[in-house]
Amino acid sequence: MSETFSKEEKAAMRAAAAERRKKFGPEEHAKEVQEKIKAMAPADRKLAQAVHKIVMDVAPELQPKTFYGMQAYFKNDKALVFFQDSGKFKTRYCTLGFQDTANLDSGDIWATSYAITAITPEVEKKIRQLVKKAIS
Repeated sequence: MSETFSKEEKAAMRAAAAERRKKFGPEEHAKEVQEKIKAMAPADRKLAQAVHKIVMDVAPELQPKTFYGMQAYFKNDKALVFFQDSGKFKTRYCTLGFQDTANLDSGDIWATSYAITAITPEVEKKIRQLVKKAIS
């Protein structure tokens, strides 16, 4: 019989519980995000650093914090956007995801996550557009 949750999923749940108990200020949260990025595999780290730079450039008012052990950016204490490295759940690509607090609504269906394999000028432009729309 297989387990309901993988060890990676269980670790993410433990990370979320620990995050709720932390009494960090903004600087400690930002430092923790940088530590998560540094701990990633080199290819994922490169993407994570680029995403961090883009998000902070577009929306410096967002607060970097961890979210289920992943780098994320919060608005009004709610996760808005997050980056999931491929090593997190042993997937073949990294993911840029948006929570329901993001203003991405478009009709009756819209994407809330995107696979990222490289940061090209086109990808950077798309991320910038998505973040701008998400915070609007």
